[in-house]
Amino acid sequence: MTPYSEPLEVTIITGMSGAGRSEAANVLEDLGFFVIDNLPPALISKVAELARGGERPTRYALVVDVRSGAFMDDLAAALRELRASGATTRVLFLDASDEVLVRRFELTRRRHPLSASDTMLQGIHRERVLLEGLKGDADLVVDTGNTNVHELRDRLRELFAEGAVGDLLQTTVVSFGYKHGLPLDADLVFDCRFLPNPHWIEDLRPLSGTDSAVREFVLGQPDAAKFLDELDRLLALLLPAYRREGKAYLSIGIGCTGGRHRSVVMAQEIAHRLALTGFRARVHHRDVDKS
Repeated sequence: MTPYSEPLEVTIITGMSGAGRSEAANVLEDLGFFVIDNLPPALISKVAELARGGERPTRYALVVDVRSGAFMDDLAAALRELRASGATTRVLFLDASDEVLVRRFELTRRRHPLSASDTMLQGIHRERVLLEGLKGDADLVVDTGNTNVHELRDRLRELFAEGAVGDLLQTTVVSFGYKHGLPLDADLVFDCRFLPNPHWIEDLRPLSGTDSAVREFVLGQPDAAKFLDELDRLLALLLPAYRREGKAYLSIGIGCTGGRHRSVVMAQEIAHRLALTGFRARVHHRDVDKS
């Protein structure tokens, strides 16, 4: 075998307990990452040293969580050391609402790792406070509360497939319905409920924003064109700036009431306009099939 010559790539999988760290690790393992679970952050640099020696994998996924000792300080130090050595690093933070996490723990009859002497919800709150800074600094935050296992796998495969991580800025435009809750992983959120709602038009109600009749109705509104033009100018400023700062992932949320009509049309149009400026964007319609 020939020694690996590619740069070392290290993805840290972390986030809230019950949010899907194990599932994410399985997906990355299927994509060819060498996965190490429950690794103390203090040992990350040791793994990197071993990875550089001879015939070793170059893509690592390290699962770390709050059980791993001096979590925050050790993880920050390890990431600084990796970046200083020239390694590509990514921090994937998995999150879900408190209600979703409680329900998952109840279904599996597991105890939250920080709720030894408190209620489960108190343990979740303690973990959320502990991880608040890490979530803010993460390269990619994924909200698993509104996705099933298959949808989570598909999204992670898109984000971490061979060659994808090397992209300078991966952008996702997410349509959603406010009545189903805000997407926890959106970096930018815009509201298009100011546009007339196709739901109140009998012929359009059973359709969705992917249908041409709904698209023509929404984009035919004068305020839709004005909004999109203003958004073009804003994103023309923000996306190059994010890229210069080294941001690897950007999630843009666009919401309407139910996430079925207006936001779906606008998300597709935003992605189309971004493509014309050289920024490839994926589109995800989170709530289009919900009532």
